[in-house]
Amino acid sequence: MTPPTSATPPVRLLVCDDHIVVRAGLLALLGSAPDIEVVGEAGTGEEAIALAAKLAPDVVLMDLQLGEGMDGVEATRHITASQAPAPAPHVLVLTTYDTDADITRAIEAGATGYLLKAERPEELFAAIHAAAQGRTTLSPPVASRVMARMRKPLPTLTDRELDILAQLSRGLGNRDIARALFISEATVKTHLGRIYDKLGVDTRAGAVSVAKEQRLLP
Repeated sequence: MTPPTSATPPVRLLVCDDHIVVRAGLLALLGSAPDIEVVGEAGTGEEAIALAAKLAPDVVLMDLQLGEGMDGVEATRHITASQAPAPAPHVLVLTTYDTDADITRAIEAGATGYLLKAERPEELFAAIHAAAQGRTTLSPPVASRVMARMRKPLPTLTDRELDILAQLSRGLGNRDIARALFISEATVKTHLGRIYDKLGVDTRAGAVSVAKEQRLLP
């Protein structure tokens, strides 16, 4: 009589990356892990959503930048919100991007983990297994940024400062901002000075860049 086995089934994985060569490399790498089974691959966010619903993987390995169409964050949001016909799979982000904005958007969309492509294969394998169990894994640089963000609260801008910042992001000059908001140019300059101080910048481009990274703009 064959003795019963206690081996756990392999993690069913769906890979989503728009670069064919990168995706092929990932498939070859993951094929060397006996406890991970790649059940499908996608090159777009739309494909990932459809295959996740069809194949019901345990984990979706998701890139953030997917070329034209839906990006990885939006695809993650759709996948993690799914409830039928099976519980939604966990999403593990695998990307080269580690900005505060990218990390925040991915986590808010429901990503279980956030890994950088520079990680070693064994770290990737471990993160996939952790994601399958619903445990969070963050690459060390990502974890450091998350901790730094928690220690340093976001600057608080007034409604008027946010209005001016929004106009600034459109590329408007002081005169056009003043006309759009029905205020004087001197008032615009005063508010800009306060915005620069709060964001720790000294240029218009710097203010817009920081505002986008910290998600101060809609």
